Amino acid sequence: MSSAKEIIIIGAGIIGASIAWHLTKAGARVTVVSESGSGGVATPNSFAWINASWGNPEPYFRLRARAMAEWTRLARDLPGVPLSWCGGLCWDLSVADMETYATEHSAWGYGIERVDRVGAARIEPNLVELPDFALHVAEEGVAEPVTATRALLADAEGRGARIISSTVTALVQTDGNITGVDTSQGLIASDEVVIAAGVGSPEIAATAGINLPIETPPGLIVHSRPHRKLLNGLVLAERLHMRQTAEGRIIAGSDFGGADPGMDAEATAHALFAAMKAMLRDGDGLELDFHTVGYRPTPIDGFPIIGRAEGVDGVYVAVMHSGITLAPAVGLFAAREILDGERDPLLAPYGLSRFAQ
Repeated sequence: MSSAKEIIIIGAGIIGASIAWHLTKAGARVTVVSESGSGGVATPNSFAWINASWGNPEPYFRLRARAMAEWTRLARDLPGVPLSWCGGLCWDLSVADMETYATEHSAWGYGIERVDRVGAARIEPNLVELPDFALHVAEEGVAEPVTATRALLADAEGRGARIISSTVTALVQTDGNITGVDTSQGLIASDEVVIAAGVGSPEIAATAGINLPIETPPGLIVHSRPHRKLLNGLVLAERLHMRQTAEGRIIAGSDFGGADPGMDAEATAHALFAAMKAMLRDGDGLELDFHTVGYRPTPIDGFPIIGRAEGVDGVYVAVMHSGITLAPAVGLFAAREILDGERDPLLAPYGLSRFAQ
């Protein structure tokens, strides 16, 4: 590994921040370039659920479970990262699907507990309507996304990283290699460029002839004004998903990705907030503060794109929807691969080359 390697990271969301922090900590010289400033675009609009939950094949479960462990390591190494293993109570699947999920993931080592109405009331006593059957995973959690991202970037900057507010207009190629980026403030040279710009990644990659097959579905999340504690953890109910933030806001979407904003996002937000209030005992005191509409950078097969682009040297791609869960592991693995050429086996299915097959 060369401690003098110059790395440019495009994007200051949770993925870019984690890669920047891990690279800087390993001795690289890092420049983060972002037009949106600290926190990025998608990260502030995230539900921020850290999990290895249902609906994924075992290889992806293993990556997500490793990422959960890396969150604990990251919070230990960087105390400014706000992490809470508050647990998740889930009943947004059919009973048959919940049983399948519980049986499968329990066999993989995921700590799932089956609970009845009494158990659900013990976990979340302020729910108005309680499920007859639910699943509880005590090891799931949340990390306040913007605070975590800013903590990573601030510590990276303290270790020597540069944070530049600018627009990247193109990747710069020299003899077939990416040698830097062209920005609204001029050219910046580097040994390698990391594209971690979320929904903006395909446009940047295309300037070097790299195709990133990504969809950007919108998701609306409502945010209450800070309120006394009503929720102990994540609630993944049939009607909506919700949690209470560290500052006391209750946030909710029709699922963890948010609600479809529809033609009138304001009306959608008010209807969603009314549904949220109705689900909570003493919810009448909640007041809607604002709603966000985030666009999720989602590769077309649903799985992350992590790794170097084949046929173009000097560029590394890290784009995914589950950025909050995966950030610490992606940062660690990307830093090792960029600096040492060591690709973690857990990343094997997630190279860009899979879309060329």
